[in-house]
Amino acid sequence: MKISTKGRYALRMMLELARSSDGGFLSLKEISEKQEISKKYLEQIVPLLTRDGLLRTNRGNKGGYALARQVGEISVGDVLRATEGSLAPVACLECEPNDCPRAEQCATLYVWEGLYKTIQDYLDSVTLEDILEHNGTGQGDYCI
Repeated sequence: MKISTKGRYALRMMLELARSSDGGFLSLKEISEKQEISKKYLEQIVPLLTRDGLLRTNRGNKGGYALARQVGEISVGDVLRATEGSLAPVACLECEPNDCPRAEQCATLYVWEGLYKTIQDYLDSVTLEDILEHNGTGQGDYCI
C-alpha cells in the first residue's frame, strides 16, 4: 500500500489545524504557507475532509477551517480513508461482504485480511494528538 500525495498533504493540513486548535479558524492561505503546499491542492482536499466530518468551515472575514472534532478524536485512519478511500491491500476486501467468486478457495485471502486488519488497527490507533505529543512541543515540520 502506498499513500498518495493527497493523503499525505491532508494529514499535514490536519496537523497544522491541530497545532493551531485554539478554537480559531485558519485560512487556506495560512495553511498553504506554513506547510508549503499549493493552495489549489488544498482546495481539492478540503471537500473530502469536510464531507467526512473532519473539518468545519466558516465564511467571512474571520473565516477559514478548523477541526470538526477534538484533536484526540481524529485518527490517521480517518484522514486517510477520507482522502484515499479504502485502505484495503487488495481489491476483493474493498466490499463487505467479500464478493470475489474465488474467495472460498483463495489460499492467500487470510494473509490479505490479516494485513488489512493490521493496517486499520494501527492507523485508527494513532490520533493527531498522538503525533503532536510524539513531536514534543507540536512545533516543527511534518515530513510526510
